[in-house]
Parts: sequence; structure tokens; C-alpha cells
Amino acid sequence: MGTAAAAAAAAGEGARSPSPAAVSLGLGVAVVSSLVNGSTFVLQKKGIVRAKRRGTSYLTDIVWWAGTIAMAVGQIGNFLAYTAVPTVLVTPLGALGVPFGSILASYLLKEKLNILGKLGCLLSCAGSVVLIIHSPKSESVTTQAELEEKLTNPVFVGYLCIVLLMLLLLIFWIAPAHGPTNIMVYISICSLLGSFTVPSTKGIGLAAQDIFHNNPSSQRALCLCLVLLAVLGCSIIVQFRYINKALECFDSSVFGAIYYVVFTTLVLLASAILFREWSNVGLVDFLGMACGFTTVSVGIVLIQVFKEFNFNLGEMNKSNMKTD
Repeated sequence: MGTAAAAAAAAGEGARSPSPAAVSLGLGVAVVSSLVNGSTFVLQKKGIVRAKRRGTSYLTDIVWWAGTIAMAVGQIGNFLAYTAVPTVLVTPLGALGVPFGSILASYLLKEKLNILGKLGCLLSCAGSVVLIIHSPKSESVTTQAELEEKLTNPVFVGYLCIVLLMLLLLIFWIAPAHGPTNIMVYISICSLLGSFTVPSTKGIGLAAQDIFHNNPSSQRALCLCLVLLAVLGCSIIVQFRYINKALECFDSSVFGAIYYVVFTTLVLLASAILFREWSNVGLVDFLGMACGFTTVSVGIVLIQVFKEFNFNLGEMNKSNMKTD
């Protein structure tokens, strides 16, 4: 215990700043992963629709499997990005997948994307750029000792207990009765699980750094890594199940948009409690990130809430001419 505290104190003298090359690589991987993840819901929904039309299970549809493989690739990309840059930067960048998914859905699923939807795509991309500019440039948890200390923090343990109770309530009581008619039930389950998946992914990357070292802490690092892998695997399996349940009942782009906002909010909350990455963010950058996240959320609302409105620039010009 004393060794862990000493290591944490030594590491805590200053937050580690990743090299510019690592940050650039992490950002690139995060952007590509968000685009890949944006396509997964659309491809899986397309596969489910095709399977229903044929009267077979979606497990036999190649398009559904393409979406599933894309989801796996996107998650691997997220894992690599989380090990290179702070969580508070990677998670909000998932917004780029929402407009990409909406554009893809307009072609593959014939879902509507009017002028407001296109404006929403632009706002989502602009908000993501603001998030990148104002994101923290250093990480507050950089060693296995610090990670162990954070994981046993009473505040984080209490937060996880609350999340577990909510998940049990949703999965065993609320979802069977209201899941197929209320989109927020499935979204809440998948988003709450993000409180486990993202911190576990980040933690695995930190613990893996000490596994292959010839020192007494390598065995503890291996045990911690295996525990986090088990938590991550269980969380992903449950998320995967309820994502497909949601896609069977609801519009893919609507699900993707609401899921992004709720998932990002809960993941940032869990990361703030565990990793304290917000402690390295000044007031200006905090306000910048808040504005960026708000811009992204407004863009997503424009994409989804007004998608049923049938109007375009040509019709607007005609109405203006009639008024004149």
C-alpha cells in the first residue's frame, strides 16, 4: 500500500503530456473509429430489415455481419485511441459518427435528411473541432499504482454501485415491459454500461504497460488487466444484445443520435470521477468544451427532430418569391 502511494505521489508531481505524435495518432484513430461506429447501426438495421423481409434470422444476413464486424473494428480503434489521448477527448468525438450514419441511412435505409439535417451534420462536425481544440492535453492517471488507487476510491465505488442497481432494475423489470415501446429504456442500459466499458478500456491500457516488466508489480498488473478484460467483455456482450433489440424496434439514426448524447454524458461523468481528467482543464477550455458539446448536441437534434419536415432550399425560395 505504501509502495502504491509513493508511486502515485511521484507520478502525481505533474500530469503526463503525451507527445504531439501520439496525440495526432490518437486523434486520427478516434476520428476513423467514430466514422466506422457511425456505420454500424445502419448496417445492422439494414441486415435486420432484409432478414425480416425474407422471414429469417438476422444472424444469417451478411449485411448485419458487416455491421457487427465494423462495430468490432470501431471498438478496437477506440481502445487504441483511449491509450493515447484523454477520455474526455475521445468520447465526444463519437459525434462524427452521427452525421455520417445519418447520411449513410439516407442512402441505404431511405431515411430522410433535409436541409436542417445537413445543417445539423455541419454543426456536429464544427462542435467536434471545438472539442479537440479545448480538450485536456495531459492525463492525470498514468501508472498502475494510480489506477488501483482511483478504482478503490469510495466515490467511484459508490457511483458504480448506483449504476449496477439501475442496470438491474432496467434489465430485469423495466425492459421486459417497456423496452419495445420506449427507446430510452434500451439507450439507458447501453449508456450506463459505458460507465464500465470506457474506464475498463482505459485501465487495460495502463495496466498492460507493467505486465511484461520484471518486477513484483507485474503480477498485480496481470490480475488487474484480466479483471478489467472480464468486465469489459461482459459489458460489451450486454450492450451488443440491447443495441440489436433497439434496432429491431426503432429508427437507427434516432437511436444513434440519442444514444450518443446519453452515452457521452454518462461516460464523461464516470471518467471525471475515476480519472479526474477535468482537473487539468482551465476555465476557458472548460467553457470551450461545454460550448463544443452543446453545439454537437444541437446539431444532433436538428438531424433527428426535424427529419420528418419535407422542405428544401428550392421550396423556401418559392415561398419567398410568393411573399414578394
